[in-house]
Amino acid sequence: MEWYALATVGVYILGSIPFGLLVAKAFGEKDPRTFGSKNIGFTNVLRVCGKKAGILTLLGDIGKGVVATGLAQGLGVPRQWVIFLGLSVILGHVFSVFLSFKGGKGVATALGSVLGMEPLVGLFLVGIWIGAVIIFKYSSGGALAAFIGFPFLAYFFYGEMAFTLFSLCVLGLIVYSHQENIIRLVKGTEPKMSLFSN
Repeated sequence: MEWYALATVGVYILGSIPFGLLVAKAFGEKDPRTFGSKNIGFTNVLRVCGKKAGILTLLGDIGKGVVATGLAQGLGVPRQWVIFLGLSVILGHVFSVFLSFKGGKGVATALGSVLGMEPLVGLFLVGIWIGAVIIFKYSSGGALAAFIGFPFLAYFFYGEMAFTLFSLCVLGLIVYSHQENIIRLVKGTEPKMSLFSN
């Protein structure tokens, strides 16, 4: 159990790695924390630093989640600890120890966490997010739509209490990190985006 507890701390540190900031610096671009929505996640890095930086940020943030849960599951870590690791990596991203416990909004890392744990559900969530963004042009709205659907997908596919509780916790984190976006969506002032813009 001590090893699993240490792994949970290690995974939190992994989640804390601010790929958006590191990619922006590597490309010699603006600090995403000082422009746009001032967020280090995919959408703001895409807007502020360009498509290549945005895509690399997205892959890095998804990768953190996939590594945390997929590797643990592959090594035969007990299910409850895989779930703790999944939550820990998302918490690390949202409350990064490297950024004074501030960070991204957790969407990409949460998607990666689910993909590593239950790929089918993860692919459904990615599909909902992409579909909603294509139709409505709101990245935040797509993320919220995907994770509002997460508990239903978790229960429908598996009916497992631990995984369903995990989905509810993740939904809570996503809603928490998107409070300002939700207000702007209600007011109609949320910036739109296109996944296929130059």
